[in-house]
Amino acid sequence: MKKLLLVLVLFAGITKAKADEGMWLPMLLGKQVYNDMVKKGLKLTKEQLYSVNKSSLKDAIIIFGGGCTGEIVSNQGLIFTNHHCGYGAITKASSVEHNYLRDGFYAFNKDQELESELTVQFLDRIVDVTAEVEAGLKGLSWEERSKKINDITRSITDKVLDKENGLSGRVYSMFKGNQYLMYVYKTYRDIRLVGAPPESVGKFGGDTDNWEWPRHTGDFSIFRVYTSKDGKPADYSRENIPLKPKYFLPVSIKGVKDGDYAMIYGYPGGTNRYETSYGIKLKNEIENPSLVNLRAMRLKYMHAQMIKDPAVKLKLANSYAGIANYWKFFDGETKQLKKFHTYEQKQDYEKNFQKWANGKPEFENILSDYEANYAAWTPYSKMRQYTNEGIMGSPLAVFAASLITLERELLKPGSKAEDIKKLAETANKRRTAFLESEDKPSDEKIVADAAMMFYQDIEKSQHPVGFYESLKNIFGSLEDEATYKKWAKNMFDNTIVFDDSKWNSFIANPEANVLQSDPAYAYSSAFVQNYNTKYAPLYAAFMNKNNELGMEYMKGIMQMNPAAAAKMYPDANFSMRVSYGSVKSYSPRDAVYYDYETTSKGILEKYIPGDYEFDLPARQIELLKKKEFGQYMDKRKKDLVVGFITTNDITGGNSGSPVMDGYGNLIGLAFDGNYEALSHKIAFDKDLNRTICVDVRYVLWCIDILGGAKNIINELKIVR
Repeated sequence: MKKLLLVLVLFAGITKAKADEGMWLPMLLGKQVYNDMVKKGLKLTKEQLYSVNKSSLKDAIIIFGGGCTGEIVSNQGLIFTNHHCGYGAITKASSVEHNYLRDGFYAFNKDQELESELTVQFLDRIVDVTAEVEAGLKGLSWEERSKKINDITRSITDKVLDKENGLSGRVYSMFKGNQYLMYVYKTYRDIRLVGAPPESVGKFGGDTDNWEWPRHTGDFSIFRVYTSKDGKPADYSRENIPLKPKYFLPVSIKGVKDGDYAMIYGYPGGTNRYETSYGIKLKNEIENPSLVNLRAMRLKYMHAQMIKDPAVKLKLANSYAGIANYWKFFDGETKQLKKFHTYEQKQDYEKNFQKWANGKPEFENILSDYEANYAAWTPYSKMRQYTNEGIMGSPLAVFAASLITLERELLKPGSKAEDIKKLAETANKRRTAFLESEDKPSDEKIVADAAMMFYQDIEKSQHPVGFYESLKNIFGSLEDEATYKKWAKNMFDNTIVFDDSKWNSFIANPEANVLQSDPAYAYSSAFVQNYNTKYAPLYAAFMNKNNELGMEYMKGIMQMNPAAAAKMYPDANFSMRVSYGSVKSYSPRDAVYYDYETTSKGILEKYIPGDYEFDLPARQIELLKKKEFGQYMDKRKKDLVVGFITTNDITGGNSGSPVMDGYGNLIGLAFDGNYEALSHKIAFDKDLNRTICVDVRYVLWCIDILGGAKNIINELKIVR
């Protein structure tokens, strides 16, 4: 622990936390920011925030499903998280006959709770393993370090591995490889769906309101953790019992007001606040615009099919939501980075660094090396985005690409029949899963547009050899959109992937020439192998050099600021962090003022009967108009509060995180950031950054009065 604090002291000054900026390591809250937290309104002790030996807040916080955060809210293992975090599980549990995604679902007793494939992970402890990692890497070049680091961290995590009790370790690189922490987790495998509002509630506002405030979205879902009878992690079984947690969060229905303390625990997925000007230039000019254009194309065709047929909507819903979420994010990120002149600010900082670094051999060439590294990779960056987001934006192309391993085995001299059989069986299972989720009409249009966009926008020398020449010879002019439509239709009509008879014959007797002559495989493999053989090594070299330079750059800034204060937090990397701030209104631009909370009045104003994004259940509209708010009514507003905003510093992965008051009571669930501050992965804006939260009173109202699931309410410890 002493060494950890020393590293943080030395690193302070790389970026000084401003206002409510900061994703703090939970075990250092007491040493770094506790006093400031108390000044802002915290009423808990240091040990109540984080303790290894006693139960504390960290014991109620979970990694939910591998990409979100959740919190335990009862002594029977009940979980609250976001609706969009439980979206996949809700979708999978649904059918056209029992459409829980559309209609909502509540279990009125534990026997009605639905099995899922989800897992959750509780943080057991955090261990500083920097000394062990550095000892294993001592004296190695960067290339050698990169090859050995996984073996070293695996040897460290192997020491805590305990499969019977669900324990495993994960080593996180902090401060760009200058420090290593091991988080030890306990994983539970029997997670059941307890409740979710209708999608029209849980996703109210759809893509139009995504990343926007004011917001009126009931973004929550409810699950439960089960264990074996002896309390250990176990696979799903009707004999399992609800988890008895170390700690759970009380739920406050007192409400919030402007200026109230707000604290968030969770698992922010990733930030890059030490990015260089070179990285921002590449992001602004090539990476983000390419991604946004390609995702917009995919969303257009998927949406057109989803609004025609409820079954297609159910099939594509989870995929569509994921694509749409970051389509809008990256569009907003670029706009905000440009608006706030982040590129120019980074350049100014780098000029100062260079002045300091001159004459210091270890650091004086870092920025020129960065420049050369970006110059070498930039010509290929757009092609990489078009391959990943365009060509591989087609589900059929992704499945077809998965067959490359089988083809390789078929062509390998001396390959064993049992190995080929095993790969064929795997391919067959993948095909079954693919066909269940595939929508041919939208996918065919995606394939046609992606191939055309690649041809038009990517340097001809980077095209897969012979692909477009062959397409032209058979289907016509490469400048004509109709050519790509005819080609795509031919592919979908003739691939063995959609033909049971031909596919089964192939699986029974796999032959390389059958794959090679298949139009879907020929398309996908041409682009994938073009990238893998020519450009993937260049990208790997680019990233490897960037990582090496990043570590040295951080060291240099550290030495440039030897007297910096102790407050320093590492970039987010999906390890548990704590942020604190306050409930706060804001003014995003001239003559515009946004209040800190939204109410049912706003829901009724936005409601559009039958609309894809702004429809709501008729019963909800009736209840809201009658003002049947029960105990969840805000006494000041005389209304039902739906959402509120805080100044907390969060990012993707914090979805579902608990928003707590100064006493550690749950007051809301974090689910989004605001559009005016979408540059937050690179730069935190102290004036405009806001976290959008669903008020827990609206969550409880949806469960209780709208959903009728009083059994869930009775399970909570409610603070009035």
